[in-house]
Amino acid sequence: MRILMIEDDKDLCKNITLALKQAGYETDCCHTGTDGLFLARSHAYDAIILDRLLPEADGMTVLAALRRQDISTPVILATALDRLNDRIDGLDAGADDYLVKPYAVEELMARLRAVTRRPGNLQLSNRLSLAGLSLDPAQHQLEYGGSSFTLSKKESALLEFFLRNPRQILPRNRILSYVWGFCSEVEDGNLDNYIYFLRRRLKAIDAPVCLTTIHGIGYRLDTPGGNAAAPAQERTDP
Repeated sequence: MRILMIEDDKDLCKNITLALKQAGYETDCCHTGTDGLFLARSHAYDAIILDRLLPEADGMTVLAALRRQDISTPVILATALDRLNDRIDGLDAGADDYLVKPYAVEELMARLRAVTRRPGNLQLSNRLSLAGLSLDPAQHQLEYGGSSFTLSKKESALLEFFLRNPRQILPRNRILSYVWGFCSEVEDGNLDNYIYFLRRRLKAIDAPVCLTTIHGIGYRLDTPGGNAAAPAQERTDP
């Protein structure tokens, strides 16, 4: 289960993230409303822990933007604002629960379990497809033309991001944030290694797509005839 925590208190974010990981939750964290909105739009999280008082865009603004875009990920508003009207406003804005700071980690985990098991929030894995290529992100299963592979978790997340954004140039920093997490200190070269692994997987099943290197920027997932002839600075080898 993957959780996004949007919290400007870095010490609190670090402590809660550690506790959640020890409990078996995969957790991403960020410290501004703008970054939180970007991550929430980019990945299918199981739940979001959202601070209300955030820099750049406050929690209510982030929540409203998510609901306008039909992103139904369960949201727990975690804030020091404890007046009755504050709670009502948060729930009416689309939050699934409201947690007042300071809170016990055990209570947060109980509320996470509650919001993620509600029938309205149970989401089936959506298979992603392009040009006959199919990926089940939940099972990490890649299929094409009767052939199938089980990808590694990172390979699956990488291909998922490309399939959600086909024929678009994706900057390296966006890819790294999506696959390894916003707060990760992963080395930049790891991305190139996984691009190489993924290209080998796609080639092994004769997939009708290719990963094009955009020098100095990032990568793009192309399909035959989907883009104009590649300029000289673009190539498909790692």
